[in-house]
Amino acid sequence: MAAVCAGVVIYLGWQMYSDAVAEVPVEEKIAAIMEQPDYTVYEDLPKTYVDAVIAAEDRRFRSHGGFDIVSTGRALWRNLSNREIVEGGSTITQQLGRIMYFSQEKKYTRKVAEVLVARDIEKLCDKDKIFELYVNTIYFGSGYYTVRDAAEGYFGKLPQEMNDYECTMLAGIPNAPSVYSPDVNPDLAEERRQQVLECMVAAGYIEEGEIE
Repeated sequence: MAAVCAGVVIYLGWQMYSDAVAEVPVEEKIAAIMEQPDYTVYEDLPKTYVDAVIAAEDRRFRSHGGFDIVSTGRALWRNLSNREIVEGGSTITQQLGRIMYFSQEKKYTRKVAEVLVARDIEKLCDKDKIFELYVNTIYFGSGYYTVRDAAEGYFGKLPQEMNDYECTMLAGIPNAPSVYSPDVNPDLAEERRQQVLECMVAAGYIEEGEIE
């Protein structure tokens, strides 16, 4: 019975993916993102910011092919234990695919579809480009939808001008933009920033003594 249910989910997810990319191919979606007037290229992103986002969102980003079996397995176990989807386990590439095509509705069929889109993205782009596209599409709270908008809105700076504090603050916001926006909940935003720093330590980007 479980195998039948899984097969149905996979089929429906494949159908959702097929319908989406048939309407607008992945290449066109990528081109549209890059045509935004406030688009920021990878070379203009501070290393601290890149490291912080990867540590907080997708530690194995550089090594997986768009789908992280470790994170997905952990999320699946938690979801089954809670009998609802409480953790997504999506990689940066999957998140990008979801933003490009799908809603935030938590369904297993959508998860299948975003994995298939992520596969296509990984075939078309290298990791730096994927990261670049990601930070030019995610929501940062307070009406900011790109890394440049967020850097200018929160700090009055271009992304390349951000210091380490600002980089780690900005890296934590997309996890829950309405909660961690410094404009709305500065204390919670700082708590989240501390979590990002802990993730950076765990991922080996900084040493424990470097946090301060």
